[in-house]
Amino acid sequence: MKAAPFAYTRPGTVEEVVADLAREDAKVIAGGQSLVPVLAMRLGRPALLVDVNAVPELDALTRDGDVVRVGATVRQRRTERSELAAAVPLLRMALPWVGHREIRSRGTVCGSIAHADPSAELPAVARCLGATMVLTSTHGTREVPAADFFSGAMTTAVAADELLTQVAFPVARRDEGFGFGEFARRHGDFALAGVAVRVRAPGHGDGPEARVTCFGVSDVPVTADVSAELRAGLEAVGPAPSRGELVSALAGHAGDVARAVVDTGGDSHASPEYRRRLLSGLIAREVAAAYLRATRPETERSPR
Repeated sequence: MKAAPFAYTRPGTVEEVVADLAREDAKVIAGGQSLVPVLAMRLGRPALLVDVNAVPELDALTRDGDVVRVGATVRQRRTERSELAAAVPLLRMALPWVGHREIRSRGTVCGSIAHADPSAELPAVARCLGATMVLTSTHGTREVPAADFFSGAMTTAVAADELLTQVAFPVARRDEGFGFGEFARRHGDFALAGVAVRVRAPGHGDGPEARVTCFGVSDVPVTADVSAELRAGLEAVGPAPSRGELVSALAGHAGDVARAVVDTGGDSHASPEYRRRLLSGLIAREVAAAYLRATRPETERSPR
């Protein structure tokens, strides 16, 4: 199929971009890996495409104190290979799962997050880490935390006249460990179920803190605090478990979490119960891995 007719602009500044977006029925295009198929199937028929690739400031990938800022036109492949992005291990873990290398060479981090596909990896990473979305319009700039950004399947807090100019990901702390996993029928396919995990090592007299964000199982990425489940698993196996021991100890608790968060009605690819079983295994495996990364010496905590 072919896209419906549309007008096209390629502005050179953010001010020109948001001025174009203020016009009726305009849509941003950067990498186009999500938008072009939508246009081709005529699921979307914008009157105007605003190409943001000629805006130099949107191609910035920088570290600003305790955050890494990813601009609107920064490609996923560039982020995956960047040493700056290594300060956000969960982002680096997730990116190889996004489509294929050729897709990541054109697709953008911000574009995937703004598209908000329920099965996409990067919205879940943003939600798990508590990233901040920076939105710009003719009225100025505002920041939206990831917890308030995703409102439904392919629906976000971005208004029609706003541009997602950058996403700010928090830099990992030294006492944090991360895990990421998903299940798809083939590598590069949309995930039937997936998890992004962040664990903080025990503090002064406190137990570990853990949160898991699940995707592919609801209209939006769903985050659950699993600190109590992790602590219960550790009590069952002792303070220095192997990965296999901890996965086994977490299995039952993970099943309870999976039953609570899966609210999809199912589809031709998988039933809700099948997704719960997939998710249960992923949660147990990746929470255990993230805990061990958080509690091992720095030299043993590589996400790769």
